[in-house]
Amino acid sequence: MKFIPATDRYIARLVFVPLIGTLVIASMLLLLEKMLRLFDFVATEGGPVSVVWRMLANLIPEYMSLGIPIGLLLGILLAFRRLATTSELDIFRAVGQGYLRLLRMPYVFAVTLALLNLGIVGFLQPVSRYLYEELRFELRSGALGASIKVGEFNNLGKNLTMRVDQSRNDGKSLTGMFVSAKSNNGQSIAVTAARGQFLRTDDPDTIILRLQDGTLIHDAPNYKNPRVLTFSNHDVPIPLPKIESFRGRGGSLDDNRELKIHELWQVGTNAKLPIERRNGAMANFHFRLVEVAMMLLLPLLALALAVPPKRSTSALGVFLSIIMVVTYHKVNEYAEDVGALGVIDPALALWVPFLFFAALILWMYHVIAHVPGGQPIGALEVVAAKTGKRLRKLLRFGRKRKLAGAEG
Repeated sequence: MKFIPATDRYIARLVFVPLIGTLVIASMLLLLEKMLRLFDFVATEGGPVSVVWRMLANLIPEYMSLGIPIGLLLGILLAFRRLATTSELDIFRAVGQGYLRLLRMPYVFAVTLALLNLGIVGFLQPVSRYLYEELRFELRSGALGASIKVGEFNNLGKNLTMRVDQSRNDGKSLTGMFVSAKSNNGQSIAVTAARGQFLRTDDPDTIILRLQDGTLIHDAPNYKNPRVLTFSNHDVPIPLPKIESFRGRGGSLDDNRELKIHELWQVGTNAKLPIERRNGAMANFHFRLVEVAMMLLLPLLALALAVPPKRSTSALGVFLSIIMVVTYHKVNEYAEDVGALGVIDPALALWVPFLFFAALILWMYHVIAHVPGGQPIGALEVVAAKTGKRLRKLLRFGRKRKLAGAEG
């Protein structure tokens, strides 16, 4: 670390802590919000709880790709805001270190994280999304071993119905059993048992339901009366339904998010494919590129919004930065949809908003760095300050009226 100038080490420390903190908090909030939905989905499908953690693990790359730009922006913004509010920024500039010099280490972070994000959205996220969809498919099809729902009639296969009063030890011990089964030749059995247990067999397509201490009623077309017997142990073979295999990655024609970035280019430039398929692939290809390219402009945006007016500690820039990044992301999503529909060329639909946003950021940086006393959001700062004063007056007036009413 000795070969890195002290100024760069100092700024790197200021950027690193809020960057990591923001990234972790944003990712955790997104995962927690999704986790509640996944628990509900898995419970509805009757699958094992452990699959929730596997599904959440496959969502981490997607949420990381969203959290990295926000973490980078807020990390740099909060670092320069601290420098500005403590007058350290004025000292740096007084000794001849301009904004471009101070942005050296933030750009190291920006380039590194942009390359990392390109690897995530270009190669890791498509695979993790496919694995996530595969788990959803297996849950719905029962390939993960759907559990028996207690207190309900469960259809296991075409001609088998079961009800369980209680389930213990994760389904290893069942009590209060009722089983009804029919065969193709018209025979049927109805069984009630005190206890039951599922057992594996050598045949992967069949499992055994071992019932204990119960009564069995057997009926057939050639029986005058159903036969009734009691038993201490009785095995019921249960054929497992055949499970359809999941499609290959990228097999969904209406979703290009499972394709890696080079595969998107191959699909988008393949003249043999339908134009709708090509437009969708190219729109998603350019969407990923502009999202990564914007990260290279975030240090300039963070600096422009970090420096408040003199003798002010306004945090308007922090609030505005989040709005701008989220708005740009939503604009890109809309542009991707428009490009996929073929209304506008996908490249124009995605890169024109990028160029407009880049021009806005460069203008804001020019104002803060090269215009004496320049403040790119100065007008908004004035409006925010006046609005804040009026709100404080209204609150004080409301308190006085409340106290006067209480005394009266």
